[in-house]
Amino acid sequence: MSTAADQTSAAPTGSAGEQGERGAQGGRWRGWDSWRGWRGLVLPVAAVLAWWALSRAGLVNSALLVSPAKVLDTGVAQILGGKFWRALAASLAREFAGFLIGTAAGLVLGALLGLSRGFNRLVGPSFNTFKQISLFAWIPLISVWFGLGDTAKVVFLSLAALVPVVVNTCDGIRGTPEALLEVARVYGYSRTQAFFHVVLPAATPAIFTGVYLALIYSWLATIGAEYLLVAGVGIGNLLIEGSEHFQMDLVIFGMIVVGVVGWLMNAITRKLEHRLARLRGAAQ
Repeated sequence: MSTAADQTSAAPTGSAGEQGERGAQGGRWRGWDSWRGWRGLVLPVAAVLAWWALSRAGLVNSALLVSPAKVLDTGVAQILGGKFWRALAASLAREFAGFLIGTAAGLVLGALLGLSRGFNRLVGPSFNTFKQISLFAWIPLISVWFGLGDTAKVVFLSLAALVPVVVNTCDGIRGTPEALLEVARVYGYSRTQAFFHVVLPAATPAIFTGVYLALIYSWLATIGAEYLLVAGVGIGNLLIEGSEHFQMDLVIFGMIVVGVVGWLMNAITRKLEHRLARLRGAAQ
């Protein structure tokens, strides 16, 4: 009587041709997977090619839509001249200052709203009214109270970062499954232990979403603040300078910088989120 090992060793493994076909199919799938990672470049490359073709053919007013080569020359001049780096450093400094202040305040306020029903009844209705006010509606008041300098810009960015952190932190805490809280009560957890070992881990994905949105919103608000509160140096002021002097190459270069920096922030934050998710899964 044959054993299971004998049956396994006797099982047909397929001819060399079939194995080669399977290997070729696996190679095609791996090639497709690697291609999928580059598909996001198709539209930008096509847009640049169309832009270059229109400029080359003279089908558009060159004063309104300058050629890609002119934008590249302007960008290189800005970078090598050092003006670009000063503007970018100023914008990023304001961005991170406003982001950190707004996020810290948002975490505290969101946690209080999520943990305390009494605090939620007292402050919740006012906050729900506050978050309905357009962010740019605060600019006249901020400019009167804080002027047009960096302080006013950082206050504006803090407001941009505050709301998404508060909303997501509160929702994440209040969305903790009741079954987990019941287990914590059965094991005799104190309120502090239940918060750190049950509520906070359950709310972490929602909190991280709020922080991610705060980072993106504060970067968008940075450009708006520099454009509307015009004193100082920054990428937004670079756009204003190009617009006032009708330098469309400078304007387009500034817009590209804004998009690339935003994309980098998004990519880094997503990588960090995935890394934290893996670490949390390994810890569990």
